[in-house]
Amino acid sequence: MIKVTRLDHSELIVNAELIETVEATPDTVITLTNGKKLVVCEDVDEIIHRVLEYRRHAYSSQQK
Repeated sequence: MIKVTRLDHSELIVNAELIETVEATPDTVITLTNGKKLVVCEDVDEIIHRVLEYRRHAYSSQQK
């Protein structure tokens, strides 16, 4: 799960495993595998960073 900020500055927790695409249009739009779209304040690079950190943490704990 990653934390993102909607344009109204409310926080939202997103299941990173459900992210299909992230694009800048110029707002950052996250498209989930179910087709739902989320417009967030974070830029594309920050979303990528958060997903990678999530996966590092999630998968490193499985290897123990």
